[in-house]
Amino acid sequence: MAKKRIQFMCTAFRDGFQSVYGARVLTPDFLPAVEAARDAGISWLEAGGGARFQSLYFYCNEDAFDMMDAFRGAAGPDANLQTLARGVNVVGLDSQSSDIIDLHAKLFKKHGMTTIRNFDALNDVENLIHSGRCITDAGLKHQVCVTLMELPPGCTGAHDAAFYSDTLQKILDADIPFDAVCFKDASGTAVPSKVYETIAAARKMLPAGTFIHFHTHETAGVSVLANKAAIDAGADAIDLSMAPCSGGTCQPDILVMWHALRGTEYDLDVDVEKVRAAEEVFKDCMKDYFLPPEATAVEPLIPWSPMPGGALTANTQMLRDNNIMEKYPQIIAAMSDVVRKGGYGTSVTPVSQFYFQQAFNNVMFGPWKKIAEPYGKMVLGYFGKTPVPPDAAIVKLAEEQLSLPVTTRPVLELNDADPSKGIAAATAVLQEADLPVTDENIFIASTCKEKGVRFLQGKAELGIRKIDKAAEAATAAAAPAATTNGPAEYNVSVNGNDIFMAFEGNMVTVGGKVYRVAIKPESGGSATTNSAANGSTSSTDITSQMPGSVFKQLVQPGQKVREGESILILEAMKMEMEVASPIDGTVATVNVQVGDQVATGQVLATITA
Repeated sequence: MAKKRIQFMCTAFRDGFQSVYGARVLTPDFLPAVEAARDAGISWLEAGGGARFQSLYFYCNEDAFDMMDAFRGAAGPDANLQTLARGVNVVGLDSQSSDIIDLHAKLFKKHGMTTIRNFDALNDVENLIHSGRCITDAGLKHQVCVTLMELPPGCTGAHDAAFYSDTLQKILDADIPFDAVCFKDASGTAVPSKVYETIAAARKMLPAGTFIHFHTHETAGVSVLANKAAIDAGADAIDLSMAPCSGGTCQPDILVMWHALRGTEYDLDVDVEKVRAAEEVFKDCMKDYFLPPEATAVEPLIPWSPMPGGALTANTQMLRDNNIMEKYPQIIAAMSDVVRKGGYGTSVTPVSQFYFQQAFNNVMFGPWKKIAEPYGKMVLGYFGKTPVPPDAAIVKLAEEQLSLPVTTRPVLELNDADPSKGIAAATAVLQEADLPVTDENIFIASTCKEKGVRFLQGKAELGIRKIDKAAEAATAAAAPAATTNGPAEYNVSVNGNDIFMAFEGNMVTVGGKVYRVAIKPESGGSATTNSAANGSTSSTDITSQMPGSVFKQLVQPGQKVREGESILILEAMKMEMEVASPIDGTVATVNVQVGDQVATGQVLATITA
């Protein structure tokens, strides 16, 4: 009896990059691996969209449209190149107007893409109607999504098979054109039995021959079993990846799934030896990139705090950037409460980031003391309708802190009425910055905002994480010599407390925790000392409440400010946080510049009364 051939999309170069490297990978570094995958017979590849759009402008100093063109060249003219879109959010964290959503589809078609997978994190079908029609009108294949996850234990009211069937029925009733249906579990938490029940029900609901695709991650350790459940229920395709971007926070490896299906009635129909060779090329391409240890691990606590693989490492890397990685366990624990009270939006971008930002605030400032603006806007209805009503007390806090009312207006209606959104608004921004007004530039300015404009102005900074071998050598040379071939070990007394420290290469153990470090000569810079008060004039230091980077400077020395007036905007964990003056007075000093990294308690500015 002939085996059923199971199709798969290789996600290594989009979801894999996001799930391991926070999407911060330079195009020339990975194109040889794309060519190797092509030569191995892999012709369906995820090639962009999602976080692999904004990250190129934010961290890689590259143009995402140039990347897509290069990807098409490497993959060949016949490859099915697929990208990821977030309904009305397209490829950003904020939602867009109708004309930008239409421009998204046209531009991705122009730059060589074949298929767009289109989802809404709230499973609000209203957010899929216009975007889905734009995708098909542009001549692209449309893969419409239902998003899955497991609710934290004890929660009910959504995210069961009946809820997913109801969402699918709404998609059918809305007459959204599509070429395939995808069930997307970004956190990898949906239990296999529920996956089977959901897809079996969908197979009965959909017209005969409808193509069904299933997507999951290994984060919770059940991806292979979930894939097998989906296939048994009637799915036609699954998502698989290649090492080093496989397993852990990623999709299971092609070779792992091939092995899991041996002896069954299913076949991936791949030349495993060619795939093995392609993976060796890919590993060599990525050998200089820092591989976070959590990217290769299963996280048993994820079912309680469903953090998607694509967001987990991006967030831990930002915690590392801000030297607060020790907060990660507390933030993950806090996520459970945030999900429970937020209306059960699926933990997938952008909602997963909203969850993490609010959990971050709950840890850094105290539970529910500071509502993260995106999370607050979500519970107030500005991203669409949540699966269940959010907690009433949290909604009230969001109204008070954000000074916004609850809304039930459709997201597109809100955005089309917003003068700061759309093609006309982006055109004005480009003209003010004396930049060329092209379709690509309009889209970049709309979806990437100030950072996109900085890229177009040639002011973007490189923020990838490669292993600095020269710094490692310098660290090894600068580390105190050991008396043996093992690590140099010390007991360091700090404020009367003894702390064990060990140096070995570029790894330092401090009090039982291991850190990767780089020792560089001090380059010097301006001091951040406070100006002394003289006479009867008093001064007030404005300090940072949390680590981050300076995003905007809103005042200059000598400028008068009122109590509560913003003087700086910091950016941390993809959030913009205003730093306000606590008094009426005059700005004496601004001790930081745009782009500076700041630490908790650092003096940012001084105000004289």
